Amino acid sequence: MNFAIVGCGFIANKHAKAISEIENAKLVAVCDKVPAAMEPYANEYGATPYTEVDDMLEKENIDVVCICTPSGFHASIAVQVANAKKHIIVEKPIAMTLEDTDKIIETCKINNVKLSVVHPNRYRPVVQELRKILEENLLGKISHASCIVNWNRNQEYYDQAPWRGTKQHDGGVLMNQAIHNLDLLLWFMGKPKQVFSMEATRLRKIEAEDVSVGVIQFESGALGTVEASTTVYPKNFEESITLFGEKGTVKIGGTNALFFEHLVIEGMAENQINDLKISIKADPWGTPGHQWIIKDMVNAINENREPQVTGEDGRSALKLVLSFYESAKLNLPVQF
Repeated sequence: MNFAIVGCGFIANKHAKAISEIENAKLVAVCDKVPAAMEPYANEYGATPYTEVDDMLEKENIDVVCICTPSGFHASIAVQVANAKKHIIVEKPIAMTLEDTDKIIETCKINNVKLSVVHPNRYRPVVQELRKILEENLLGKISHASCIVNWNRNQEYYDQAPWRGTKQHDGGVLMNQAIHNLDLLLWFMGKPKQVFSMEATRLRKIEAEDVSVGVIQFESGALGTVEASTTVYPKNFEESITLFGEKGTVKIGGTNALFFEHLVIEGMAENQINDLKISIKADPWGTPGHQWIIKDMVNAINENREPQVTGEDGRSALKLVLSFYESAKLNLPVQF
């Protein structure tokens, strides 16, 4: 199956490496406005470089296009690719607005092409184990949850490119960093009913927020808190999700939400809990999430099914971020 990558910045390398690890998958083309950015992919993977998407789509035999451009360009490129009847893997966030997102999803449906959004944290071993715990209802009724992303992105990070930290092409900590954690929160807790949020730009010289705090009321009646920042000194401090249930309390945490920091479940023996913790620590990252997503797309095409992380999943995470933004702007609760 032939892959192409549009946008050869930092994240594109993860896609290229993942494609190279998948049997019967090959990177045949890359596209970027900057020719020098494509050289490593031409040299290492033999990918043909293009500076125009139309040119690449016309000349190459492509099955799947990975969209790795700045977020503000996802929608226009995805629509273009879908109309060329190529399947799509798009980096998070799926787009910057719900209108653009719906246009992507609808165009993919019209052209009968598959769409997957890159939320790779779902495939971390600890996340998979927590998902199993929830599916088996071992925690019972959930009363509330906590979602934390306290990281560091210094000014040099934002100064790398003019689009970083802008509301049009990047967004702030919620849209760019915490959206992965929010996707997991929705995967664990279900659909929100309403949200309330406050945000600020405290330390970074950017247009969007560098710190945000919010609360969620879920349709189940459970409550959730969200705390996110890129202002932590001097490096990433914590990424975690904690679930509080009537029969158990679970926290996955660390600097990248890779471990069980707390695991107590009614009826689960201490040795069983310790074995689970030890098995996660032995290989906390597991197979890279990008590799899972690309392999799943290959299988979804071959099996003619939906990918595991769909466009609708990407839309839900984006909608939560945008609801937080709207609430912070209005200083009022917002219905989801």
